Order: sequence, then C-alpha cells, then structure tokens
Amino acid sequence: MKLTRKVQKILGYYESDNPGTKANLSRILMSGKLGGTGSLVILPVDQGFEHGPARSFAKNPDAYDPQYHFQLALDGGCSAYAAPLGMLEAGAGTFAGAIPLILKVNSSNSLYNNNHGPNQAVTSSVQEALRLGCSAIGLTVYPGSENFFEMAEEARELIEEAKAYGLAAVVWSYPRGDMLSKEGETAVDVCAYAAHMAALLGAHIIKVKPPTTHIELPENKKVYTAEKVPTSTVTECVRHVVQSCFNGRRLVVFSGGAAKSTEDVYEEVRAIRDGGGNGSIIGRNSFQRPKTEAVDLLGNIIKIYQNKS
Repeated sequence: MKLTRKVQKILGYYESDNPGTKANLSRILMSGKLGGTGSLVILPVDQGFEHGPARSFAKNPDAYDPQYHFQLALDGGCSAYAAPLGMLEAGAGTFAGAIPLILKVNSSNSLYNNNHGPNQAVTSSVQEALRLGCSAIGLTVYPGSENFFEMAEEARELIEEAKAYGLAAVVWSYPRGDMLSKEGETAVDVCAYAAHMAALLGAHIIKVKPPTTHIELPENKKVYTAEKVPTSTVTECVRHVVQSCFNGRRLVVFSGGAAKSTEDVYEEVRAIRDGGGNGSIIGRNSFQRPKTEAVDLLGNIIKIYQNKS
C-alpha cells in the first residue's frame, strides 16, 4: 500500500508515535472510497448501548444483525467501522481484514441515572482490540460532567496502552453537565474547547458534534467578540474547531447526530468540508435507513468530500 502525499503529511503530524500506531492510522486513512484523500467517513454503531435496541434498530430491522453493519460499511465505502465488543465479535472472523475496525471501549446507557452526572463505563480493553485485529480504540469523554476528571484519567490510561501496542485512539468528546444548557452542548466555544481537550489527552482522531453559532460561556463570549473570531456560519464554526485541534494537526470528524432529512445531512457535510473538517462519522442517519438508501447516502457524502457534489 503506497501512501499518498496527503496521508504522509498527516502522519507527520503525529511525531511521537511508533511505527505500529502510524501503520494503523494509515490503514484507516487509506481505506474506503476516500482512501488517500485525508478525509474520512466512519460508520459507528454503539447506539444499542447508548439508546437500546428498539430505539436504534426498529426502523430498519435488518440492523439488529451485527454482520449487517460490517457489510454496510463495506458497501458504503467507509474508512472504518466502530462498535462495542460484542458487535465486533459477531463479525470479526467473517470480515477479518476487510475494513479497519475501531473497538469502542466505553459506553453509557439510557437506564443510567444522570443525577449522578454523565458518565461511561469501561466495557472493553486494548487487549480485546488487539485480539480482534482492530486498528484503533474509541472512547467517549464528557467535558463539563461532574465525572470528567475520572473519565479523563481513564482515557489517559487507555490511550497510553493503545499507543504502546501500536493502536490509534479515537476520542468522542461530548460536552455535557449541569453547567451547560442543552444549546450549550453544541455551542461553538464549548465544542472547540471539548475538541481541544481531546487533542490534549492524546487522541489521534477527535469526534465532536457539529458546532452551532451559539456561544455559551460569558467569559468566552468576551474573547470571541474582542478578537473577532469568525463564528457567524456553521462553516466558520467548524473551521474554528479544527483550528482548536492544534491548528489542524489532528484529525477531526463530526458526528451525524439524531436522524434528520437527507438534504439536512448533505448541507451539514458541506459545511464540514468547507470548514476544513476531516470527515463525518455517520451512525443513525445511515443504518436506520433501508440498505440501498443508506449506501446511496454514504456514497453521496463521500462525493461531497471528494468535491464532486
């Protein structure tokens, strides 16, 4: 596999990583229909843990089958497939080597009492990721949560171990907590801060929600106003989030979020592309659609990142 200049440049940003980690990162960057471009479209299927099986899969009953998602990621031309332990175990042999895998090593659930603060349980390990032939681990942190310090410490340990064994690390950084309003969870200042913290924790790939133009924290608003930070459009907000991740020296992908119309998905993806984001990680907006429709959706998203749409 000959690396493109774009991928070589990206790998050069990760100056401290060993050859194994860079090789696994390059597998993700060189796979799928966007291979070699520096852009990524990743299929994540951890929603069964987060929301329950019916809320996740009843709209498209084929999606109850873990192997369906492996095949959807392949047919859709995705860069990688991310899921919790059991989902990957259910197809790891059949699809061995077919697509880079990301083992989601922590998860929450909708039965958890959030009165104790948003949190995630560690549900798998780096050793399991190695056993399954994964290229990376994935994990979630909640900046703003009362449990964030504990989550950050767990993340540091997991990322350190992953790097020691030559794996890459993907961090879902989702601001949540009592000090944030619902609107504030996706505010541009809060998203940029959360993305920056993921970079500081050592993430290779950072996943955040698409930012809005809202500015949540008064102290931040003073700075954004005084320094005239451009945040009047989603594209400008995306650009600021990417800037906050070491001025573009870390890969930043944006979640698809709750189900939305096809045109809304495309509009959001164009804003991500135009803002310099490295791609999308699209779950419910793909696997809750019928297979043919989902493959078309992923294909059209890829065309947007290829500047063909």
